[in-house]
Amino acid sequence: MKKFDTDISLEVSIAGLRLKNPVIAASGTFGYGKEYEGIIDISRLGGICSKGLTLNPRQGNTGIRLWETPSGLLNSIGLENPGIPAFIEKELPEMLKLGTVVIANLSGSTIEEYVQGAELLNKSPVDMIELNISCPNVKAGGMAFGLYPQDAAEVTLQVRRALTDKPMMVKLSPNAPDLIAVADSCIEAGADALSLVNTFKGMAIDIQNRKPVFDNIYAGLSGPAIKPIALRMTWELCRHIKGKIPVVGMGGIACADDALEFLMAGASAVQVGSATFSHPAAMTEIIAGIENYMFCSGMASINEIAI
Repeated sequence: MKKFDTDISLEVSIAGLRLKNPVIAASGTFGYGKEYEGIIDISRLGGICSKGLTLNPRQGNTGIRLWETPSGLLNSIGLENPGIPAFIEKELPEMLKLGTVVIANLSGSTIEEYVQGAELLNKSPVDMIELNISCPNVKAGGMAFGLYPQDAAEVTLQVRRALTDKPMMVKLSPNAPDLIAVADSCIEAGADALSLVNTFKGMAIDIQNRKPVFDNIYAGLSGPAIKPIALRMTWELCRHIKGKIPVVGMGGIACADDALEFLMAGASAVQVGSATFSHPAAMTEIIAGIENYMFCSGMASINEIAI
């Protein structure tokens, strides 16, 4: 079999940060990376997003946390994590040894928590911050920060001011009534990149016990079932912002063809999440598949894929 042309480049740049390829492990689906050591060659990945991190430790939600659906997965983890100080002390040093870009996913329940967490991460060796604005704002009755432009802009602006040394990617919620308006507000407030989509709001009912499956009633839907909708949202956003800042697409990506669709839609990179649970080698196979597509298409750079 003919070897790939060594001149083929999968390297991408996200807000000035160089990634060896456009495939990133999505937050909450890959732990801190070390969990997959010995299963795949993690150094081949473009980057890893940490689990969602909050200023203080969280135990996560009670009851059932994962529920399979046709072509999808509902999750109600509840941001279980050791807290940012413990992450920086114990988890981050190991992540930095994995040979790929490290992205810290920052979450919170108040603006103050976001800012304090950002200040700690700003002093750490992480390469980038992914700002999760799908978290409930406890001071606004539990409504997610990312649902409306004004709220999204406020948290983005305050975190941007705290991050003097790190690029910031804002992760958008598909549950926003006007995703484009939220994206515009985040860009105006200082986002260096955008990632989308986070999970869709869903639920399941236990018909044997005649009650909702999850203690919190609602949960986040991910997996192949959401891919066509996530792809459409990525396409619309990329065409709206016209390259103003990079976009990282995600939502149901399970193979190289899926990833190529998002790249063709205008995304600079992709994140892979739920697919890793059922097939741990999904990401490394996606990287190989993208390279194979480029070789067969006579492309020298990943930047030639967008349509």
